[in-house]
Amino acid sequence: MRITFIGGGNMANALIGGLLKQGFAAKDICVVEPLPDNRERLAGAFGIACLSAPEASALSCDVLVLAVKPQQMREALAPFAGRLSGQLVISIAAGVRLGDISRRLGGHQRLVRSMPNTPALIGAGITGLYADPAVDAQGRSQAERVLAAVGKTLWIADEAQMDAVTAVSGSGPAYVFFFIESLRDAARALGFPEDQARLLAIETVVGAAALAANSNEDVTLLRQRVTSKGGTTEAALNSLDADDFRAAILRAVQAANARGREMGELLGKD
Repeated sequence: MRITFIGGGNMANALIGGLLKQGFAAKDICVVEPLPDNRERLAGAFGIACLSAPEASALSCDVLVLAVKPQQMREALAPFAGRLSGQLVISIAAGVRLGDISRRLGGHQRLVRSMPNTPALIGAGITGLYADPAVDAQGRSQAERVLAAVGKTLWIADEAQMDAVTAVSGSGPAYVFFFIESLRDAARALGFPEDQARLLAIETVVGAAALAANSNEDVTLLRQRVTSKGGTTEAALNSLDADDFRAAILRAVQAANARGREMGELLGKD
């Protein structure tokens, strides 16, 4: 399977590194990246072909990965309009809808929309995927193979849910980082120095997430087991309930979901 990446940013780096670790040959991977420093870095790190513009060799691929920012998508697609001949196109840009990508590619329909998240940078991501009905089983398998290089995958049946995937898991690492920040700051307020506060906060979240991931039990039960009646944990959780913590998280995710739909409308305009 020959793969061409349009854009050589952090997520492209993660995917390329993951693919090479899975046994892909460097000769089968190409990147179109306009910035010379990025091309030099990619070629040096991975030994892959790096082009400054979408030459004919870039189209000699089975899979085309659109790894550009949503605001750059229209410009990135323009050189490929009417030039594709059966390639599977995978977008990793938030908010950009497949119908708009298809239109800007001259009606091409072998399209998959995906939303990886930043833990993909260490191979621990989760990626939601949605395939256009024109994509066959082989195409879905190709898309999953590419995105599974950086973590787990989850297929979505309705493209409208991709904005929700973005809101939950795409933006989700920022919510977790914000919680870690807050827990660290609370530890500092209780007298711990910066390094100890950071260690306590990060390792608590890492350990709790690992316990949840490796348990067959619901997280609600895991939480209840930590919460002794009349104890310190109960006091903390009662305080969070009083501050409407659960509803605040819901409102935050709903705000991200709404913004994703707005971005789709804005980015789809001609």
